[in-house]
Amino acid sequence: MLLVTGGAGFIGSNIVAALNDAGRADVVVCDFLGSEGKWRNLAKRQLADIVPPAELMPWLNGRRLDAVIHMGAISETTATDGDLVIETNFRLAMRLLDWCTAHAVPFIYASSAATYGDGDQGFRDDESLAALKALRPMNLYGWSKHLFDLALMERVTKGVRMPPQWAGLKFFNVFGPNEYHKGTMMSVLAKRFDDIRSGRVVQLFKSHRDGIADGDQRRDFIHVDDVVRVIMWLLASPSVSGLYNVGTGHARSFRDLILAAYSALGAKPNIEYIDMPEQIRGSYQYFTQAEVDHLRGAGYNGGFTALEDGVGSYVRDFLDRPDRYR
Repeated sequence: MLLVTGGAGFIGSNIVAALNDAGRADVVVCDFLGSEGKWRNLAKRQLADIVPPAELMPWLNGRRLDAVIHMGAISETTATDGDLVIETNFRLAMRLLDWCTAHAVPFIYASSAATYGDGDQGFRDDESLAALKALRPMNLYGWSKHLFDLALMERVTKGVRMPPQWAGLKFFNVFGPNEYHKGTMMSVLAKRFDDIRSGRVVQLFKSHRDGIADGDQRRDFIHVDDVVRVIMWLLASPSVSGLYNVGTGHARSFRDLILAAYSALGAKPNIEYIDMPEQIRGSYQYFTQAEVDHLRGAGYNGGFTALEDGVGSYVRDFLDRPDRYR
């Protein structure tokens, strides 16, 4: 039996789909379903159970699991309720780490590229405590993830007992099917697709930094299928543990992302550039790019999907269809 926390969410539901496709029906999801149609992310899946987060720790009593894949979190970078974020993103992760350690269960969890802050320290997934302590996340979400990375690596450094396998994954800008419930945290592609298809103008931010063109702010955009392949590889590679970046290693612009969608539809681009809100100009990241040598050095050779190919498959197979769900 496998547990996927956050299994009704974006990345979590894609992991559940991959596990089902691999013949695993003994998958348990821990998540809130709410009333906004989030259940549709799982509507095509087979599950052994769905456990509310408040019941998770009692539910674990006496269970035997093959692995815990911990994707559940408050992931909004604009979150402001510090107590709720720490309880959800840090303290629950600590309880799961302790449970996996006590029961010798592999533990794979979602960290975030948000732990790197403004990128001044680079984007190298150096898991040493000294390197981690130099990072300065810019928001509550990034700090909560960073706090758990630090706590885990403190144990590793001191030789404290750990699960037989542990892996923290610093996801960069993930896009793909089943992200539709995320509201403002959806990828720009998902948020703007209906405008692209209808011919309405698509607005992107102007640049407010010398030497960077409007719309040329860059991110390491990675298709969710690539993320899932890394996780499936980890499940099949029990000797691999570590803290890893999960990105393509190639930064691309927001303009590139939107132009790829126009190309997939065979449509003429209609983009205009608007001023970035004053309140975010000082903290806006103009560049993120994962260094993925650590992951490759651990043995991962699955490669990563080129932006145009990933956007094309997302548009044709999901966004431009009546049923957008995986």
